[in-house]
Amino acid sequence: MFGGTMTFSEFEIKRFERAIDKFMAKRRPPAHVRDQVDFCFHIDEQSVELSETRPHFRDASKRIEIPFAKALFESEDKHWKIFWHKSDMRWHNYEPLPVVKHFEEFLDVVAEDRHSYFFS
Repeated sequence: MFGGTMTFSEFEIKRFERAIDKFMAKRRPPAHVRDQVDFCFHIDEQSVELSETRPHFRDASKRIEIPFAKALFESEDKHWKIFWHKSDMRWHNYEPLPVVKHFEEFLDVVAEDRHSYFFS
């Protein structure tokens, strides 16, 4: 599929977490509304996913996550593919800029959201 599965090293994960912390500091909702809406992220073997989290509409004691951006590392080409989560509940290539060389560039693209794909 992507030239073999690769797991990120602890060093890489820490680097990603630091970059995401900087992103969150700029884009995260104010502290007083985070019980109603907040952001979270997940790192797996080859990707990083950013989501919005909020109380479930039927049961406020439960939280749901709504993904909005994903970066997938392609080890063969040594670049990150950018995806956005459309209302059809599927991931789509971010066509204005489908790939970037560095993870931090992915976060910059999402933060800028020039074409309003990630934030409404």
